[in-house]
Amino acid sequence: MPASAADFLTASYDYPLPPEHIAQTPASPRDHARLLVIQSQSHNHNHFYDLPDWLQSGDLLVLNDTRVIPARLYGHKVTGAQIEILLLEPQTQDPAQLGSTWLCLVKPGRRVRVGDQLQFAHGLTAQVLASDSETGGRILAFSWPDGIPFEHVLEQVGEMPLPPYITSRESTASDYQTIWAKAAGSVAAPTAGLHFTSDLLQALQSKGIQTAYVTLRVGLGTFRPVEAEEILAHQIHREWLQVPAATVEAIDQTRQRGGRVIGVGTTVARALESAARQGSQPQQEGRKLQAWQGYSTLFIYPGYEWQVLDGLITNFHLPRSSLMMMISALTGRERLLSLYAEAIAQNYRFYSFGDGMIILPN
Repeated sequence: MPASAADFLTASYDYPLPPEHIAQTPASPRDHARLLVIQSQSHNHNHFYDLPDWLQSGDLLVLNDTRVIPARLYGHKVTGAQIEILLLEPQTQDPAQLGSTWLCLVKPGRRVRVGDQLQFAHGLTAQVLASDSETGGRILAFSWPDGIPFEHVLEQVGEMPLPPYITSRESTASDYQTIWAKAAGSVAAPTAGLHFTSDLLQALQSKGIQTAYVTLRVGLGTFRPVEAEEILAHQIHREWLQVPAATVEAIDQTRQRGGRVIGVGTTVARALESAARQGSQPQQEGRKLQAWQGYSTLFIYPGYEWQVLDGLITNFHLPRSSLMMMISALTGRERLLSLYAEAIAQNYRFYSFGDGMIILPN
């Protein structure tokens, strides 16, 4: 879809959202969240339990199997000064492993210097190894007594890092996890997947709709608005991802049978489109997608030429966010803003625990 000059201005992705439209808890059951179905010439108001009606036998849903870790830790320095830590990214030679050394945000940062020792519950300690100028964070090396995996330590010590716009205490840790979450490492949920229930997955399977998985560790950058006036000046956050060979094969088979590849969430879109662009040239017609893992800084905005996805399920995103820019590359920015305005008028709920949409070809 061609881009206009306005598409490259961050202010063009702003919209007014009354605070009461920010969902504080998920729908119950999850698949009773509303679903805005968007096709090229029309749109319809439905619920997520209606999703099988809008997909076809032979279609493939690609899901992100990442698991949100309890990444928020509260502790203190040996002096007794209280601190709060948010884990951002493991610092290991093999990024597929979580390891014990992490880039973290520290509050208050001015109190924590290189060489400091930090203490947490259950015998967990950390040493500050370095400062990170890009994020303003610290590199921490964690130690603990029992020899159990770090993710198990976090289950004992940490709290779920809910987004700052969720202020209600009614939600539980499981609310912020997809039912298929497996690969630990994210500090935010792939929220489009939060709408799915076991019953909905069974209904999709009964209709002949298949599923495959990627892993993308969702980072804190997903919440950050674009600060630059022009979007091309924005430095997009990086995220680690893995597209396995089994998923590449499932996509190839879907193409062969004439099915459509539908991503569940912007994280899946970023993972698949990143993997498709790892060769010297972008994927061409008939070229096979390759399995790949690594860090992606792919920034998708209007004018982007999609390589893999035919459709996308996603939530309603924050104003001026890179995610709104990505969705505009599918729908067009002006149409997306018009649909957002209609959703607000129809009392849709927004953001992580809110309602969603599916963008489909005709």
